[in-house]
Amino acid sequence: MAARNPAAPSNLLTLAEVLAELRVSRSTFDTWRTLGTAPKCIKLPNGRIRVHRNDLNAWLSTRTEVAGTV
Repeated sequence: MAARNPAAPSNLLTLAEVLAELRVSRSTFDTWRTLGTAPKCIKLPNGRIRVHRNDLNAWLSTRTEVAGTV
């Protein structure tokens, strides 16, 4: 059985998919990118943005808070 390619198109999320999953607006995401706090993004030659599923999951993991912390 062949291993899955981590760069396979099915593992690349569109910006719309990322925004829907995070439940944030495009302007919020753009602000995060400007501040350098957004997940790693890939900018395609046509200007569209994609995010690797693994990068989004890793980014979310870094934002996990322990109960009782602020």
